[in-house]
Amino acid sequence: MEINLKKEEQISEEAQSIEEEANADVSEKKATDEIEELLAEEEQAEERVKAEEEAAPGEEIKPSRKKKKEEEDIVEERIYTIPLARALVRPPKKRAPRAMQIIRAFITKHMKLEMRVESEEEKGELPRLIIGNDVNEKVWGRGIEKPPRKIRVRAAKDKEGSVKLYLAEGE
Repeated sequence: MEINLKKEEQISEEAQSIEEEANADVSEKKATDEIEELLAEEEQAEERVKAEEEAAPGEEIKPSRKKKKEEEDIVEERIYTIPLARALVRPPKKRAPRAMQIIRAFITKHMKLEMRVESEEEKGELPRLIIGNDVNEKVWGRGIEKPPRKIRVRAAKDKEGSVKLYLAEGE
């Protein structure tokens, strides 16, 4: 019986070593296949770039217009910390709307938005205050009853006199 047990152990050890070798071969094949796929993708990308260069040799690739337009249009940019403590004087269900009113009034005053209205009325274009979603979400984030005590914002005025309000970086 001992001889049979030893033979079975030897057979099981041999089977395990064969399985390990097979698994190693499979994993090596997978790794080589993945590397070959990546190389093929890189070659295709290089071919596309070459084809684009050949198609338009005199034209340069232009950066996206939105960023360039946004950079050119900004005339003035400021960062403000707006105190919203006065909103807490209101009843609980009216505090977040009051905080938004305070923000509008503060930016209108400090970015001189109303002074431009008189000169723009003749043309028919009125400057606007555009409050970004991130600012709105920050004020309303804890609900209508608990707006923040203060908020840091970045106000950017464009050539037309419109002001866009963003949450200051790091907030």
